[in-house]
Amino acid sequence: YLFFHDIGIFLLLMVMVTVTVVLKAVSLFVVEFISSVTDWFQSEPAWANLEVLEETELKTTGGGESENRKEAKTLWDKTGAVVIVVRRPG
Repeated sequence: YLFFHDIGIFLLLMVMVTVTVVLKAVSLFVVEFISSVTDWFQSEPAWANLEVLEETELKTTGGGESENRKEAKTLWDKTGAVVIVVRRPG
């Protein structure tokens, strides 16, 4: 009797693992499908040119209460700083 009981538990675990794997696969398919559909409605990102980057207003980050704002061109003209621009989607 103990042998058949162990087989029943084993089969139950195998069914649970199979159901979990199938649910993961279906969820991944749904997420990828939704992602591919929403990509149709997004506009192509515009390439930044030097004129746009020069006019970009930069502000300091940090603990000060006063925000120090400068145009990017003045920053790299005066100090030779390298400015990295990251554009977040949305």
